[in-house]
Amino acid sequence: MLDAILLSFDWKQLLSPDFYIQAGGLWLILFIIFAETGLFVGFFLPGDSLLFIAGIYSDDLARSFIDTGSPFLNLVEIIVLVFLAGVLGNIFGFWFGRKSGPLLFKKKDTWYFKKKHLQQAHDFFEEKGGGALILARFLPIIRTFAPIVAGIVGMERKKFMLYNVIGSLSWATLLLAGGHYLYKAVLKTYNVDLTHHLEYIIIILVVITTAPVLIKMIRGDKGKKAAKGVSQNPDPQG
Repeated sequence: MLDAILLSFDWKQLLSPDFYIQAGGLWLILFIIFAETGLFVGFFLPGDSLLFIAGIYSDDLARSFIDTGSPFLNLVEIIVLVFLAGVLGNIFGFWFGRKSGPLLFKKKDTWYFKKKHLQQAHDFFEEKGGGALILARFLPIIRTFAPIVAGIVGMERKKFMLYNVIGSLSWATLLLAGGHYLYKAVLKTYNVDLTHHLEYIIIILVVITTAPVLIKMIRGDKGKKAAKGVSQNPDPQG
C-alpha cells in the first residue's frame, strides 16, 4: 500500500513552489524557510522562487493567519513572519555549527548531505567575512550552510545576529514584495496573470539565483587546476 502511494506520487512537485503554497499554505512555507536557512537537509528546498510566488499569493496566505483586509498590510504581515522564520532558522544553524559542526567535515557523504556544499559555504564565508551571511541569503545551498559555518568558526554572537537580521529582512522583503508588485504591475499594464505562467517564473529565478554559485564553482575549479599545474611544473629558472 505504502509502496503504491510512493510510486504514484509525482516527486517533481517537491521542486515546485506552487505545490507548497497549495498543499500547506503559510505554515508550510514558514517551516520550509526555517529548514532551508538552518537545517543542512533543507538545502534542496526552493526558497527564492517560493518566496517570490508567495508574494503573488500574499492575500490568500494572510487569510490563514490574520487577514487585515489591506493588500499592503497582508504583504507586510507575510514579510514579518518569513523574516522571523529566517532569523530563527539561522539561529538554529549557528547553534548546530557551534555544537557539532566540526564533525560534519568528517561525515561521509549521503543522499541528503554532501560535504562539498559545506566546503563551498566555508570558502564563501572565508572570502566575504561576516557579510557572507547577508549575501548567502540570496544564494541557494550556501544560505543553508552559512550559519552553520559561522558557528563552526566561532563568530561573535552579536555580530552574527546583526548580519542574520539584516540578511533575513532583506531577503524576505525583496522577494516577497518583488513577487507581489510585479504581479500587480504586469496584470494592470499587460492584463497578463502571472499565476498562469509560474513555471517560467521559476525557471528564470532558478537561473538567476544559481548562476553566481555555478560561476564561482567553475572559477574555483579552474583556479585549483591552475595552481596544481604550477606546483607540478615549477619554473626551472626559479
